[in-house]
Amino acid sequence: MNQADPTDTAPSSPAEPDASRVEALFAAAGAYREGHFKLKSGRHADRYVEKFQLLQWPPAVVELCAMIAARAREVAGEEEIDVVVGPTTGGVMLAYEVARQLGVRGMFAESMRETGGTTRREFRRGFSIRPGERVLLVDDVITTGGSLVEMLPPIEAGGGELLLASVLVDRSGGLRQIDSPLSGRHYPVEALWTLSLPTFEPGAESCPGCVAGLPLEAPGSSGTSAT
Repeated sequence: MNQADPTDTAPSSPAEPDASRVEALFAAAGAYREGHFKLKSGRHADRYVEKFQLLQWPPAVVELCAMIAARAREVAGEEEIDVVVGPTTGGVMLAYEVARQLGVRGMFAESMRETGGTTRREFRRGFSIRPGERVLLVDDVITTGGSLVEMLPPIEAGGGELLLASVLVDRSGGLRQIDSPLSGRHYPVEALWTLSLPTFEPGAESCPGCVAGLPLEAPGSSGTSAT
């Protein structure tokens, strides 16, 4: 039996970003869940945003990207955006769909491991930003903004002018800007949906899920269960 399309939940104007509509789409797709979750950091949470449960639905992606594109046009004003970029993995889909709606190029930067174990983002596969190009940076869900900050060096190295970083969900509670580790420049960040999701140290001393004895899940790329 086919799952229901989350975009069937309610009508929406794609030109008007609406946090309640974004929340409804995530909830209808099963992408906003309550329970007992182990995060990549090792901390626990009682709510979790699994973006790929939503991103599997093209109509939902198109609608959300229309919100981002509409806001990007406002920010750009009379000047056009030249290129939309995003980090792997979820940012790839968003960058290409927003770029399609804006009628510009879309590309992505990949994570590269340096000697010593550190990582950085790099445009590969012939992708490049030309000096002076006006850039829109997109991503799916942010917690600290680290994935956006990693995108700044390759954008600046190409001479791009970043107008805005736009994300579907900011679960930090309200990230408003990111700072370049190279140039020290500040760039604005906007989210379609902002929420504050507390996290807890594992154990009955601090985690409500541990206190209640709820099954612990490790969602995302790490799997669906935790020991």
